[in-house]
Amino acid sequence: MTFKADTPLSHDVHPANNREARRGGVKPSLLILHYTGMSSAAKAIDWLGRSESGVSCHYVVDEAGRITQLVPEEQRAWHAGVSYWRGETDINSHSIGIEIHNPGHQDGYPDFPPDQMAAVIALSKDIVRRHRISPDNVLAHSDVAPGRKIDPGEKFNWLLLAKEGLGLWVRPSPVRADDPGLGLGASGSRVLRAQERLASYGYDVEATGTLDPGTEKVIRSFQLHFRPRRVDGRLDRSTEVTLERLIEASRKRAAA
Repeated sequence: MTFKADTPLSHDVHPANNREARRGGVKPSLLILHYTGMSSAAKAIDWLGRSESGVSCHYVVDEAGRITQLVPEEQRAWHAGVSYWRGETDINSHSIGIEIHNPGHQDGYPDFPPDQMAAVIALSKDIVRRHRISPDNVLAHSDVAPGRKIDPGEKFNWLLLAKEGLGLWVRPSPVRADDPGLGLGASGSRVLRAQERLASYGYDVEATGTLDPGTEKVIRSFQLHFRPRRVDGRLDRSTEVTLERLIEASRKRAAA
């Protein structure tokens, strides 16, 4: 069960039981960031290593920045669950998963400490360099599992990662108190355009022109990552403009 760490940045190896070959022999092209949602990193590492947990991940980064590897990068870890990105549904086979210790929204949701963020950045840069993962394929768990997952959440500093070449980021358009946005049941060209743009970026949303519960979940996930000032699942101008900026940035990166 034991294995050699894939990176010199790893402080420890704690082999997880729930691991297997990547299906179809695919190579990782996504990096998925999570939070543990448990009271301590030690408990998270213990649980993620157990067969009965039904889950696992490649790495855990504790609040002090200590990195533990649980699954070899060449293998499939069970971290993403039911998920989707750009037409792919077996995200586990196509990704590497990092669990960042944080008790989560249900237990205070503290800030991510600087030492922890520095370790996450160093580890992520090492992973994307070795696997040639594109910046826009560094994602949140909430991006690939809208409505089901909300981690690592609105406090996670994606701007800090983007400054290090990790993840695509654009300046969010300011939130206006006098613009509550469109909510459930709204329909029309604004909703259709947002759905089309969200889908083109990679989210699992159908372009129907109606803001249904599925679309609301995707908008909320987009806001968690790219417009965290107000996460409400409503389609306001701030969300629309931020999405427009993201699509344009993505196009420019692809053209380059």
